[in-house]
Amino acid sequence: MRFVITDNKRVGDWAAIYVANKIREFNPTAEKKFVLGLPTGSTPLQMYKRLIEFNKAGIISFKNVVTFNMDEYLGLEATHDQSYHYYMYNNFFNHIDIEKENINILNGKAENYEEECKRYEEKILELGGIDLFLGGVGVDGHIAFNEPGSSFKSRT
Repeated sequence: MRFVITDNKRVGDWAAIYVANKIREFNPTAEKKFVLGLPTGSTPLQMYKRLIEFNKAGIISFKNVVTFNMDEYLGLEATHDQSYHYYMYNNFFNHIDIEKENINILNGKAENYEEECKRYEEKILELGGIDLFLGGVGVDGHIAFNEPGSSFKSRT
């Protein structure tokens, strides 16, 4: 598939429609949840805005969706305005019908970061993996905190 979308609004609208369609096709239930990987940054903001609109209009529900975010800053409290916890709640989670226990974001203040990453990966595996993962590529080519030149074998 090849397509060119020339502005952020169109990218966000297209992505929101794609995500909504994938969740609806999956038809998640309490027993069979849809697992969604989410990005942060400026690119997904329009997508989140449209998904909020779809949720409020009854087009899509997030009650049986489990999310995993791709990154978080080490050392920041979840309430810090630069943390991705804050970003996600402010820009998305506080505006949709998702269950709090279905939201997963790495703990930037974990006492043991390796154990936190292991716990995160184990939870993803327990759910059977991620059904749809949305990523964003930074202007320098980074994906999450994986900078250009990072090993393809990098883990959480």
